[in-house]
Amino acid sequence: MQKGKRDSRLSALPDDILVNILDRLNVRDAARTSILSRQWTQLCAKLSRLIISAPHFLPHGVRYTDISDDELVRINVAAAQATESILTHRNPGEHTIRLLSTTFYLRDDVPISIGRAVGHAMVTHLVENAKFSVMTGKYDIMDIDDDDLVTGARKFMSFFDACPNAFGGLTALDLENLRFGESDISNVLITCKWLKHLRLFNCDSGDDGSALQVEHAHLSELSIVQCKLAIVELNWLSQLTRLFFEGWLRYQDPLLIGHVPLLEVVSLANIALSYNKMVKLSEFLSGTSIRVLKLGFNSEKIWVQPECRTQCLASVFCQLRFVNLFHLPEGYDLTWTMNVLEAAPLLKELYMTVWDHVCDMEMDEEKRKEGSYSENKGVEWDSTAADFQHHSLVTLVIFGFESEDCFVSYVRRVLVAAVNLEDVFLYSTLQCRSCRDMKKLVRYPWTKRQRISLKKRLTTGIESFAIFHYGEMRPGHLAKRVYPKCSMLEEKKVFV
Repeated sequence: MQKGKRDSRLSALPDDILVNILDRLNVRDAARTSILSRQWTQLCAKLSRLIISAPHFLPHGVRYTDISDDELVRINVAAAQATESILTHRNPGEHTIRLLSTTFYLRDDVPISIGRAVGHAMVTHLVENAKFSVMTGKYDIMDIDDDDLVTGARKFMSFFDACPNAFGGLTALDLENLRFGESDISNVLITCKWLKHLRLFNCDSGDDGSALQVEHAHLSELSIVQCKLAIVELNWLSQLTRLFFEGWLRYQDPLLIGHVPLLEVVSLANIALSYNKMVKLSEFLSGTSIRVLKLGFNSEKIWVQPECRTQCLASVFCQLRFVNLFHLPEGYDLTWTMNVLEAAPLLKELYMTVWDHVCDMEMDEEKRKEGSYSENKGVEWDSTAADFQHHSLVTLVIFGFESEDCFVSYVRRVLVAAVNLEDVFLYSTLQCRSCRDMKKLVRYPWTKRQRISLKKRLTTGIESFAIFHYGEMRPGHLAKRVYPKCSMLEEKKVFV
């Protein structure tokens, strides 16, 4: 068909279908369709999902982490202009905005201009969900000093004070690299009365002994990552369902959980040093009954203290359905993880990743000694206590599997305990872009003959109907490994 006829057939579709198509694009790409005809120009004013991100205005092929300061200013201004233009061309109250998400940098007056445009839209339009992702333009924590944190927080609070209407209607807020004053976060939470999602990355209050106390009526997802806070107190969060707490300073009660009756998904990750106290999950998560648990170890020392099945631990794990053990150090006994299986009678899926990810690890021996990294990363558990039967587990997934005795003996233990196990997925070692070229001897059953031999080692003397899967990764397994069944307000920020 000729190009003109193809365009005509597309334009002949009902407006609601065309709007649905445009809603799947970012705002910059959707706006380009307005040059096709007057009809397409009007369609852009009906979009229900407005995702406006400064990095979307980068030239093709440029990474947002590599841009110059001048380029950052340019794309930031472009994001502000796009926000104002799109919102001013919409007819007030005519079409609901289901998501209004803006990502921008704390530079010049751009945040305030975006905030006022969004605030005006909240007054004149029906906006169901609104999100600010506030960036500082620095991505390596090691390159961020105290002055950067203080300056960033000062700019953010000026933005916050200038745009009360926008913050009063926000449902999601993503902040990074800020050093708040004593009452700043409390004021933000009070003003953002409809907030459902809050993410703090590399934020603190300038005092290692400081505590973050969180109370909110609507907050459902809280993410605190690499924040230098001595303690986080979840005093009263009646709607909180998802908690991501990664990278804490102290091991003596770094998290205090108060009234969180709906908490279902918990992700905990940290680097444990040789002198750090082991964490007892029965105490750490006391008062909760979670369904999804992710524990991350950053390829370093296991910081979880294996526990016998106490009444407290059984209460915490009584509803547990999915467990993801992330970045376990290589070469250490995995038997201790059986205590999680024993304490969670309803557990259906167990994922684990065994990986020394050298890109994220401190590999220099001298620096490891100076930083008190642990030489022995493993943890022991009384294997005699592992004599139990589990009737709910149906899926075991191991990333980084090798035909070594430690893996074989562990899988055999699971086969014996999990009497209804259906599928065992054994994947090879993962690699990222940075470590892809690093040569490493991997003992993985690549050939059919090796897999037959391995299955004999795994199942000899054991009655199990579990099916073993190797090689190509199944759809969804990698996503579950990284993100433990958490729903986000919008797609994850990944820019090329």
